Amino acid sequence: MDYSFLQHYWWFLICLIGGLFAFLLFVQGGQSMIFSLSKEDRERMILVNALGRKWEYTFTTLVTFGGAFFASFPLFYSTSFSGAYWVWMLILLCFVVQAVSYEYQSKPGNVFGRKTYQSFLFINGVLGTFLVGAALATFFTGSDFTVNKENMTDVLSPVISRWGSEWHGLEALANPRCWLLGLTVLFLARTLACLFFINRLQDEKLVNRSRKFLMYNSLPFVVFFLAFVIWSLFAEGFAVDPDTKEVFMQPYKYFINLVEMPIVGIVFVVGVLLVLFGIGKTLIDKNYKCGIWFTGIGTVLTVCMLLLITGYNNTAYYPSATDLQSSLTIQNSSSSEFTLTVMSIVSLIIPFVLAYIIYAWNSLEKKPFDAKDLKDDGHVY
Repeated sequence: MDYSFLQHYWWFLICLIGGLFAFLLFVQGGQSMIFSLSKEDRERMILVNALGRKWEYTFTTLVTFGGAFFASFPLFYSTSFSGAYWVWMLILLCFVVQAVSYEYQSKPGNVFGRKTYQSFLFINGVLGTFLVGAALATFFTGSDFTVNKENMTDVLSPVISRWGSEWHGLEALANPRCWLLGLTVLFLARTLACLFFINRLQDEKLVNRSRKFLMYNSLPFVVFFLAFVIWSLFAEGFAVDPDTKEVFMQPYKYFINLVEMPIVGIVFVVGVLLVLFGIGKTLIDKNYKCGIWFTGIGTVLTVCMLLLITGYNNTAYYPSATDLQSSLTIQNSSSSEFTLTVMSIVSLIIPFVLAYIIYAWNSLEKKPFDAKDLKDDGHVY
């Protein structure tokens, strides 16, 4: 395992975690529909408690994603989180209020009322998913920053990265492609939530309503997704010369990456087909309830491959639109070889963690969820 292998290995792990996080955003998608999908308090309680059994998975995956990035590619962490902090602070705030909302909406002495906390869940479902998508879009569009590692020797101002805009990340919202991916993630989360409700709920009214909402949300998801992917694949990308390490703009860079890395390209296509199959089969067959698994697995594969092509095959995964040579690659922004080696040994426990998650998931999902189950549940949100 040489240094290059370790860098590629950790970029793959981060992309995989990103794919899992995208799937688990069905919790946020469901929260964005708790007022529109439900027609009465009883139905809203069913939705909140069905999602409440899963929100910790999403939150934990987000923390893991950030932690893995910090440990393996610290220069990205210091550049993005210290520069584009308005975007990241808003995302973190959305997820913090989610945790507070689940835990406190049913507490005795709640002076704000249950609906106030449920409104926070709605905000997390809409704003949280959109901002995550917009932030990830900058991996394709570039951001406004510069990097100068020589500043490390400056005693008075040892600042390596500087952000060029006073908007500190919010300037990305001026780019239409960031809006496209933000809306893609939002409607993907809502689509996954509909499939989850169809699979897990026993209430026929909510299930039938979820099938209608699946059509309303999957159509804009497909439109926004195709628009973003086509635009990105046929736009200029941030390529890196393997010899000089110079960053330059290359036409069709991300499409070329899919072609020159056929395994990545094939898995990407398979992932997209699985997503469409899960949605289409559920829409066509009124008795079919397993679409969440096909679409979920397809989401993990598709997002993972999309993130891979931003860093593999001599590509700058966090490009600078201000100064191309400040762009971050998996080579110039990673931790030391020793750090990556030690972390790789620790990463061998990941299969055991996944096995525990699967076990815990199955333990909570032995039968379809219904309101009467809340009476026997020791913890009601």
